[in-house]
Amino acid sequence: MRAVPTRFFSKTRLLAAFSIICTGALIANPQVAIDASIRGLSMWWYVVFPSLLPFFIMSELLIGFGVVSFLGVLLEPFMRPLFRVPGHGGFVWAMGLASGNPAGAKLAVRMRQANVVTRIEGERLTSFTSSANPLFIFGAIAVGFFHHPNLGLLLAIAHYGGNILVGLCFRFYGTNNAQRTTIQNHNDREGFTRLYKNRIQTEQTLGILLGDAVRTSIQTLLLIGGFIILFSVLSELLTTIGLLSIAATAMSGIFAIIGLHTDLSKPFIAGIFEITIGIEQISTLPSTPLAAQIIVTSFILAFGGLSIQAQVASILAESDLRFRPFFYARLLHGLFAALLTAILFQPLYVQHAVETTTFAPFNDAIFGTTIWALLQQYGGDMTLIALIVFIFLNARKQTRPVFH
Repeated sequence: MRAVPTRFFSKTRLLAAFSIICTGALIANPQVAIDASIRGLSMWWYVVFPSLLPFFIMSELLIGFGVVSFLGVLLEPFMRPLFRVPGHGGFVWAMGLASGNPAGAKLAVRMRQANVVTRIEGERLTSFTSSANPLFIFGAIAVGFFHHPNLGLLLAIAHYGGNILVGLCFRFYGTNNAQRTTIQNHNDREGFTRLYKNRIQTEQTLGILLGDAVRTSIQTLLLIGGFIILFSVLSELLTTIGLLSIAATAMSGIFAIIGLHTDLSKPFIAGIFEITIGIEQISTLPSTPLAAQIIVTSFILAFGGLSIQAQVASILAESDLRFRPFFYARLLHGLFAALLTAILFQPLYVQHAVETTTFAPFNDAIFGTTIWALLQQYGGDMTLIALIVFIFLNARKQTRPVFH
């Protein structure tokens, strides 16, 4: 019988102790847990679900109809030299940017399951296709939390620019691996031919494709909702029992060394667990300079928080893609985004705060108050309707006769 490594016992004991502490805190503070659950559920119900569902459904349909294969042929000359991933990665990148976390990881797994990317290429994809969506940056953060619409442009450029830098760095990841993707057939490089062949191979009607797309997307969003509620409760419980305060005290020393206000350390630790809670707390610190608030916010937004990383880990577990490269990429993304924010704060925010620019009306009217207000007003109705449709589709699938 082979001996079990010592580190296995250490990890098991640590996780067991952490679980016991959290369970004890939950029993001792039920009201705190309930309030945190409601807050997490509200964020998922009114914002996350309605904003992500359309993108998830469309991405599933685009994959089913072969449009992704068509785009893969067109984008191969761009994605391969820059990021060393197939042209399909361009679709994953665009959808990840538009819909936000964890869409990039979900689509990278779909590409891996379809065998159009290798394991190394899939891990490269997850490294730079994980990002917050523009609605969250311009609406929730710039307008909702900080009440400065012009901050949206600064945060977006730092966030997406940092992700591009991560992709350029990760092009060197796995260079010793000899695997290469075979998605391009040298006798068949025409995009429309690829689109047609993919559609013929699918052999599914529009109704089946649409039903499967809706069902799969809602199942993923239900999983995401569970993680959001879990980490919202976890963050509040750790704050209540004082563990986050201990971590914040240690972090304040690091903040003092790098020249950031030490009051930001506590919301920073909270943001490491759940980005919405942390960023909201940062925005309510009037004694700290705005520049420091935005730099820390940019790091948290890029890092994603353990809540989002847990969502990604559960999605990656459906394939052979490893989580560790994704985690390192998020650390790198956080550093790049914070650095870009520090560099661009003066030219992109301070200099434009006192003058009307071509971006200001665009940010405020479209990405800011208008869409954010509509989402908060009608998002819950969209979620309710979608869940009713989901129940109907599942019931119909269970009663559908099977023909042999």
